Formats: sequence, structure tokens, C-alpha cells
Amino acid sequence: MKIKFHGHACFTLESDGKKILIDPFLSGNPLAKIKEDQVDVDAILLTHGHGDHLGDALSIAKRTRALIIAPFELAMYCQSKGAEVHPMHIGGSHQFEFGKVKLTPAWHGSAVIEGSSIQYAGNPCGFLITMDEKTVYHAGDTGLFGDMELIGRLNKLDAALLPIGDNFVMGIDDAVEAVKMLNPQLVVPMHYNTFDVIKQDPEIFKEKVSQVGFKCEILGIEEEINI
Repeated sequence: MKIKFHGHACFTLESDGKKILIDPFLSGNPLAKIKEDQVDVDAILLTHGHGDHLGDALSIAKRTRALIIAPFELAMYCQSKGAEVHPMHIGGSHQFEFGKVKLTPAWHGSAVIEGSSIQYAGNPCGFLITMDEKTVYHAGDTGLFGDMELIGRLNKLDAALLPIGDNFVMGIDDAVEAVKMLNPQLVVPMHYNTFDVIKQDPEIFKEKVSQVGFKCEILGIEEEINI
């Protein structure tokens, strides 16, 4: 499986000719190096409805006819805007053509905010994504929670994509605790440095992860790794 980082919490996962995109915040992202019209994928996974995660999902989905996979309320919002969707919810899993997706809890919020209008978008989530016998955990926007130990115990995680930006999500120290509970083969930090309020040094995170016996890979924008 190839994992490519597009900045913030946006990743492409590709395996066996199938490609999925997670939280496509490209337009308006000061660190993004590609535009939404350069993206061609089979499915789009959305963790929650905030603008820095919903991002360009609707325009990409309409242009490419990619399926949007999201918690029920957010999926229904996307459907109302003309996208093809597959609604899911926390704890549920489904086998798609590209692989298996399971939704995990995430401690955060979720709403689509358009001007002065705030539309409830259901519970936020994380994703367990299995493609070609490799499983990646994308935690979504979340604080630290004890059931990460359960996620790690029940799943052999080839990679964990974890937020470290603090303020809205886990900071570095909490993310290190998450690593110890999840027990992944590889950790990739995300959701940091896009804005000043979430500015963090990923090298500090990498060092602390190494100190507790795990491997961390810091990906630059548009950099990819194979697992």
C-alpha cells in the first residue's frame, strides 16, 4: 500500500490499482501543493464536517464520481449536494471494492458551517482501512481516549495516522500515549503546522515515539511511503 500525505489530515491510500482519499482539505490549505482538479480517486472518506476536513470532497466527488463514505448525517448532507454516498456509523464496517472500512470513535465535534449557518453533521469518526491485507488507522480529529487500547488490541495496525497539533486535537504527549495503546508498526503525524494555533515540531514527536519503542515517519507534503 502507498500512503501519500497532502497536508493537514489529508492522505491518499493506494493499493492494487484502487485509490482512496481521506479528508481532502486542499483549497484554502496554505500548505497544499496540489489542487482539487488534479485529484482522481475511487472513494473519499470523511471523518467529520468541519471545513478543514470536508474540504473539496463535493467538487472532487462530482467530477470523478468517487463515492463519499462518511458518518450517516454527513453522508446525507453530501448526498443533498449531489454526491454519491455510502453512509456508515461508529463501530460499523463494510467491504467495498477497494477494501474494508470500519468507523471508530473520535472525540471531537462535527458540523458544516456555511456563513452564519451551522448544520449538525453527526458524530465525528476515525477509520480503520484495510486494503490488500494492510490496515491503516486514521484517527481523525480526536483527543486521547482509552478505547485506543481496544483498537490496538483487536487490530494489527500497519500504520497509524495521528493528530499532534494540540488545541483542537491531541498534542504531542497525548499522541505518544495513543501510540503505546495502539501498538502500530508505523506512526505518521498529521494535523499540525497548517495554522499557527496548531504549530508543533514533529521531530519532537518522532523522538518521543522512538523512546517508547516505536517507528515514526514524518512525511513532507506530497511525500509517500510504502507499507
